[in-house]
Formats: sequence, C-alpha cells, structure tokens
Amino acid sequence: MADVNARVQTVMEDLIARGVERGLQVAAYLNGELVVDAWAGLADAATGRPVDGDTLFTVFSTTKGITATVIHLLADRGLLDYDTPIAEYWPEFGAHGKERITVRQALTHTAGIPQMPDNVLNGDVSDWEWMCQDWDWMCRAIADLTPLWEPGTATGYHGATFGWILGEVARRVDGRPIAQIVQDEICRPLGITSLYLSIPDAVEPRVASLKNGPSSLPPPPPDALVWRVIPGLEHIDEVFNRTAFRHAVMPASSGIMNARALARHYAALACGELDGVRLLTPERIRIATTLQTEEVDLVLGVPGRKALGYWLGEPLSPMAERLTAFGHTGLGGSVGFADPEYRFVFGLTKNSLVGSLPGEDAAYLIAREVRAALGIPEAG
Repeated sequence: MADVNARVQTVMEDLIARGVERGLQVAAYLNGELVVDAWAGLADAATGRPVDGDTLFTVFSTTKGITATVIHLLADRGLLDYDTPIAEYWPEFGAHGKERITVRQALTHTAGIPQMPDNVLNGDVSDWEWMCQDWDWMCRAIADLTPLWEPGTATGYHGATFGWILGEVARRVDGRPIAQIVQDEICRPLGITSLYLSIPDAVEPRVASLKNGPSSLPPPPPDALVWRVIPGLEHIDEVFNRTAFRHAVMPASSGIMNARALARHYAALACGELDGVRLLTPERIRIATTLQTEEVDLVLGVPGRKALGYWLGEPLSPMAERLTAFGHTGLGGSVGFADPEYRFVFGLTKNSLVGSLPGEDAAYLIAREVRAALGIPEAG
C-alpha cells in the first residue's frame, strides 16, 4: 500500500506546485483498513503553517453526507419515517403550503424551499455572523418560507436550508441537537476525534485558512436562483474564516474535519461495520442509497443523481460512473464517499476554493489515481 500513498503524494504536490491547490489531505479505506493517509501544502499561506494529518478543514456541503447519516440512523431506530410530513414532527414548519412536505423531499432537494430567508443576509458580510448564533431563530425563519415550486414536482439544490430543515427534524424526534448526535452516535463509537459540526475553542488553531481560488467555471447570471440559495459566493472564504462560522451549527455547510475522520465515517457504511461498530443496517444503507431523482437541478442547472441525502456516482465526478458509490461533495472541491461493492472509501479535504470543470478537479484526479492503484474500475 506504500505505492498508492506515494502516487497520491505525487499528484497532490504537482497540483500545489502548479498553483492549482494550496493545502490538501487525502484518506482512503479498503476493506476497513486505512490505505491512504497523505497531505501536502499550506494550512495558512499568511503564516506558512503547513498542512499535517491533524489539520482541520471546512468542508462545506460535504457536511450534508454526515447529516444524511444522522437522519438514516434515526430512521433505523424508528424515530422517523421518510414519507411522513415534516410538520408532524415540527408543526410550525407546515405554514405557507409546506404542510405536506416530507422528510424524503427534504433529503432529495424536492421540498421547494432552497432559498435563504430574505431577512437573514441583509447588509454587509460582516453583519452575517448573528445567524450563526440562534438556531431557533433560523428554524423559525425557515418555517416561514413559501415554496418556490410545488413540493415534490422538481428538484433544486437546498444548499443551506437542507441543514436547518433536517437538523431540526433530528432534534424534534431525538431531543438532542444534531451536533451532539453526531458526536454521540458517529464520532465516539468509531473513535473519530476530528469531525465537528461546531468546533470547540481548543481546536481552532488546527483549522486551515480558506482562500477563494481560480475558477474555470462561468459565473451564474445575476438573476440565477443560486444567488438566493447560496448568497455571498464571492465572499465565501472571508465568511467561513470567521470564528463565528467555525463555531456555528449549520448542518448543510459548516462541518469542520480532517480527511481521516471523513473517510472513517464512510468506511463504517461501506463495510457494514467497522471495528465492531455498525452505524446503519444493511437494509437501511440499501434504502438510503437508492436513486430517487436524476432530473435537471433547478438551482445548479445540470442533472444530478440524488439518493436520500447522498449523491451517487456519475461520469467525471470523484465517485466516477460507479452505480454503487454514494457520498457528497462540497464547495471548492472537498468530498467524501463510499463504494460498498469494493468496500472502498475516499475522503479529500482542502482549503483553496477552486471552481473546476468536471474531470479536472483535485478530488477527481486523486480518486482516479487511487482507484487505478487499487484496481477498482471507473464504471459499473
């Protein structure tokens, strides 16, 4: 396995030398064993702090894969059902035509409320921190939204609202905040010590500094729905480098972790159990990773293969055209996924927020190198 680690190191260092990336971590599991554990580059270019194995990275929407696992864990325990209206668990949510929106529709981005509340992000970027500090206020604002389309009739990426919707469902049915559920039910059983939905003060010095990087993607037009869904994209590094955002519980976008932790979470799903720990039953994993929609996404403007909270493999994605692969990517190029057919898992964390064309991003290039070294096919 030393060969695959060396191959990954070579690809990472080339990306950094060419200025494509700034700091990277990669971890991969095969058959329940950590076979890649590599890093390169700078965690903070201003101070020269290098990345090491314990560096923590903001992974943006890669967090959604962790949140999805929480929901499936609670479903496994009989605390919720995918086809039950959210309003049965959270009555206030049922306002303004949302009374029939189900947990399944929230997981598949078909609920029709991808937009952030209008009164949340008013003013300058420096004024946004308050939204990190009041979970109940944000949930009331989400509950007051009106769907942009008839729920269940179309899919559109719920970039931020996904987290508050499902996080509050989890809290209503379980009683614990979702950040605590993650620690109690995922991290502690698996011995994961570097995965957070809200970091404690003590680990903040380990967090890598984000920096918007080069983009080969055309910017969305000014009237594109994505600006209502993920406002402030042009300032995203400034926003998420702030202490308030590092400590915020935003279960769609603010997870902070290292690649080892991200990969270990998925290893427990890929293998059914890991070191005697089972997160989900085999039947639950089958249900959770069954294709739900592959329609054109109204927010992203392209088709996407969505399961229940996880996305599935498709051409030129880090998961490749693997019908059994499931996971989630994040803004700027982080990713975590599992491929149970080969008991293979891949996690990549990074701090240069690069906009790359499909098939050109670091996660795709490095995952392809790992699969080639391990003999795992690109399609199937």
